[in-house]
Amino acid sequence: MKSVKILAIETSCDETAAAISKNNQILSSVVTSQIETHKGYGGVVPELAARMHIEAIIPVIDKALRDAKTNWDEIDAIAVTQGPGLLGSLLIGVNTAKSLAYLKKKPIIAINHIEGHIYANFIREIPNSKFQIPKFPLIALVVSGGHTSLIYMKDHLTYKVVGQTIDDAAGEAFDKVAKVLGLGYPGGPIISKLAEKGNEKAFDFPRIDLTPPPQRDDRGYLVQPTPSLNFSFSGLKTAVINEVRKLSISDKRSATQLRPSDSAGRVSDKLKADVCASFQKAVIDVLIRNSATAIKMYKPKSFLLSGGVAANLELKKQLKGYLAKEKVKFCVPEPALCTDNAAMIAVAGYWHYLKRDFTVADALEADPNIKL
Repeated sequence: MKSVKILAIETSCDETAAAISKNNQILSSVVTSQIETHKGYGGVVPELAARMHIEAIIPVIDKALRDAKTNWDEIDAIAVTQGPGLLGSLLIGVNTAKSLAYLKKKPIIAINHIEGHIYANFIREIPNSKFQIPKFPLIALVVSGGHTSLIYMKDHLTYKVVGQTIDDAAGEAFDKVAKVLGLGYPGGPIISKLAEKGNEKAFDFPRIDLTPPPQRDDRGYLVQPTPSLNFSFSGLKTAVINEVRKLSISDKRSATQLRPSDSAGRVSDKLKADVCASFQKAVIDVLIRNSATAIKMYKPKSFLLSGGVAANLELKKQLKGYLAKEKVKFCVPEPALCTDNAAMIAVAGYWHYLKRDFTVADALEADPNIKL
């Protein structure tokens, strides 16, 4: 079979990205980040993100083609993120892909953004990488600013979501805690760095377990429910915010009257580090607890970690240690492939291409709430 070259486009949030793949190898990957622009607002501004995608999308695609030393005649298909994500951002990528598909007469492949994160673990031959081939069946934990999901896969492109957040995603909680502490955006890397200097036992923040309590059956016997694999980080986030407000009160104002900036200014650097360490520990405990339960229930051969929070060193360290004891293969992408990028979309597109799973361009619409 001849090699398959995919041009991929990713614009689900605040990175404009394009990549060229040859089978499941990456020939080029270009990412233009908007983080510096959004930092001043403490988070992504959707309208601004969409406008910046418009400015960057064509130059990014052109550079990906040049870096891969590839021309349009060699491209077999265009893969694009359909969703989930910010509607305005998704529209830029989807409409660009549709226009190029018409112009260049190429088939188009719609990719789910979460699916892309999973397939970051299937990218081969990244310079200096220690690539491990994931084995099926597998469990994938996707943890990012917008998603926290546990997914079971028997084979390529077969997905069963077995657990997901019912409120905040883990990465979103990191960002909000960083904001109340006055640490900046994005919150994940900053909190992770500060946590290294803090005491993770300083504060006992909640670890929400959504498993219902035992119920009595018709004969009066207690019946243990099936453990829930769903996540909830809203209560943890609120507990941290309330603790920061309590720590910050040094005058007669009540905690509810304090703005985040007021709270941050009244908390010492040492206490901020302790809050970060204790908060991070609570998040990691929940992620590992639910992952361990999923492994006991589904008995996978591999466990895949993906998404922006997958770059967290402490999370990787603890997961690696646990999975080694369970004799489950642990796979995690290179840090550059944990955050949003088009390389992961290209490799996911390759597996869809093998199944001739194309989308009619006229029918393709951006879907910010699409399910896996």
